[in-house]
Amino acid sequence: MKLGGIDEAGRGPIIGPLVIAAVVVEAFRIPELEALGVRDSKKLTPKRREELFGDIVKIVDDYVILQLSPEEIDSREGTMNEFEIENFVKALNSLRIKPDILYIDAADVKEKRFGDIIGEKLSFSPRIIAEHKADSKYIPVAAASILAKVTRDRAIEKLKEVYGEIGSGYPSDPITRRFLEEYYKAHGEFPPIVRRSWKTLKKIEEKVKVKKNQPTILDFLKRP
Repeated sequence: MKLGGIDEAGRGPIIGPLVIAAVVVEAFRIPELEALGVRDSKKLTPKRREELFGDIVKIVDDYVILQLSPEEIDSREGTMNEFEIENFVKALNSLRIKPDILYIDAADVKEKRFGDIIGEKLSFSPRIIAEHKADSKYIPVAAASILAKVTRDRAIEKLKEVYGEIGSGYPSDPITRRFLEEYYKAHGEFPPIVRRSWKTLKKIEEKVKVKKNQPTILDFLKRP
């Protein structure tokens, strides 16, 4: 019995790629993954995730990793859920070995609907189990979540080599927001690594422009 799992990393950030990973593993090898400590990637340190990456790809029968750039995200025609479904399907259909049972980390508020839509678009017919927080319930999804998270982390580290400290890339990260503000002040535009369709950029742009137009003490001293 072959079990499949699929998950993503980087859906919410304003910087960097969205990464989707899918794995297929024989059911009898699940205890091996459990013994290694494979679980929801968010519950592991970056160092441990990196260590597990190599172990996972040795144990699974097949895996696929998709990296979707900010440009691809911005040019999508539908919602993020629709975009995610489209690329979950793309990843799953590109697997050489197909799973008999497929576990999906559902992004839709209606879990079954999310799974049903994906199932209709697949080139094979597995039994589908789509649930919220599937990465903390099912080892195949946990394994996929680790592959996706490590791949995104590596991409962010490469961007830091070019742009310096950019933080995690999430809009809520003060380091990321500071980087974007300073970059915009210096260049009058945002770097090509951002998702331009995110509302956060508009807010930062307006904030920088307001600050730029505010009078300073020098302006007062120059007055006659």
